[in-house]
Amino acid sequence: MHYAQIRADNILSQAIKYWKYVAPVLTYPKNEHTYHWLVARLDELLDIVGEDEKHPFMGLVDAVSNLISVYEAAKIKKPKFRGIAALQFLMDTQQLTQADLPEIASQGVLSEILNGKRILNLRQIKLLAKRFKVEPATFIDD
Repeated sequence: MHYAQIRADNILSQAIKYWKYVAPVLTYPKNEHTYHWLVARLDELLDIVGEDEKHPFMGLVDAVSNLISVYEAAKIKKPKFRGIAALQFLMDTQQLTQADLPEIASQGVLSEILNGKRILNLRQIKLLAKRFKVEPATFIDD
């Protein structure tokens, strides 16, 4: 047997061995309760990963985010705006200016984000979600 095959078999054996622990985090939400539970797990993962986009758990962040997105697309009615438009909407409704969000980015960087010249990074999305008390997915474009 080839070394790569032995390694793949070992990885699969380990996944099977620990599946009962991993499955809840890698299963599509079936109702609102499991959806909110999964969103809370994503928030925990984002706290662990921080702004390190090369963190070993980024694959898990992506997988959980995809599961949440599938549920949201099927079950949750969302406003027509996403990402930057959501940020602009929240700023407008709370009468905030770029200067009111120094923990997110400098005024110059925020201006570039709001004008579509830059995209929000993981750290900014996480901070915005906490600031506005919304899900991080609010600031992620489909």
